[in-house]
Amino acid sequence: MSFKTKIFFYAMALLNGFTNANAQTIQLLNSGTAASIRGLSVVSDKVVWISGSSGTVGKSTDGGTTWKMMQVKGFETADFRDIEAFDMKTAVIMAIAEPAYILRTSDGGESWQTVYENKTKGMFLDAMEFWNEQSGIVIGDPIDNKVFIARTFDGGKKWQELPPQNYPVTDSGEAFFASSGTNVRKLSKQEAVFISGGTKSRLFIRDNKIDLPIMQGKTSTGANSIAIKNNHTFIIVGGDFMAKEDTTQNCCITTDGGKTFTSPATPPHGYRSCVEYIDKNTWLSCGLTGVDVSNDEGNNWQLISKESFHVCRKAKKGNAIFFAGSGGRIGKLSN
Repeated sequence: MSFKTKIFFYAMALLNGFTNANAQTIQLLNSGTAASIRGLSVVSDKVVWISGSSGTVGKSTDGGTTWKMMQVKGFETADFRDIEAFDMKTAVIMAIAEPAYILRTSDGGESWQTVYENKTKGMFLDAMEFWNEQSGIVIGDPIDNKVFIARTFDGGKKWQELPPQNYPVTDSGEAFFASSGTNVRKLSKQEAVFISGGTKSRLFIRDNKIDLPIMQGKTSTGANSIAIKNNHTFIIVGGDFMAKEDTTQNCCITTDGGKTFTSPATPPHGYRSCVEYIDKNTWLSCGLTGVDVSNDEGNNWQLISKESFHVCRKAKKGNAIFFAGSGGRIGKLSN
């Protein structure tokens, strides 16, 4: 049912205005839903989709002013941790665990088709990524130390599992975090990279597994999110979600495609579940203790909000930037 919803409006300067932190102000409003939102897909400056707990999916077609909130019939207890939308009519959502489901709509969410189901014991999907409107990938936690991967080549209508012998192998205690749908990202027109956490935290790129200078060693630690500027420059964030204010080894940067990593001089201000490349040298990260911005390729991060968000995404076509988090919180960066 469509209804007016109150949202967080971030009256901040966009892109170039990020350089003037003093110009940034925050207005906090009530969204009207209690769902925990971790899935966020910003199609354009106007079209935004969200997904989360209790089978919740939401859509705005006017840049966040009004929202149509839905509970997917038959999936009222599902946790849709990731969503990929292509326009105001078409979207794909991912329900995480046992059984794991992927659903698709082509009528704006009025109806949903189950396009993938997996009842394997221990199955837990973590994130999706699409190269374009046809080609996509989904990854899941390791089963018997093998990363689960499936691909689609028709916009999410059908999904094909990789042959088990082609699954990347992980160490014991190494897994993935379904915290923001951003632990797998496209690197090129045909390649994707992903990051692990837990007792071991690594970057999986091509046939290489690269150790990360990110906090690790416990089930609550490790890399949560990766953002990519180009095939040389990536930023990875994470930390320990059980020690949300700890800034120890919560971010690392590579400018040579993962061959070497550096740590920021001023790290993000706590555990971070998402990082997003914005423009030029500007990046955003968010987590349980707030939102940080960096204007120097991640070397120094400035806290611009203490509001808690799980995920931040920039419009695929446009400049709009949205945030989402627990309690149905939605944020928007605007001029």
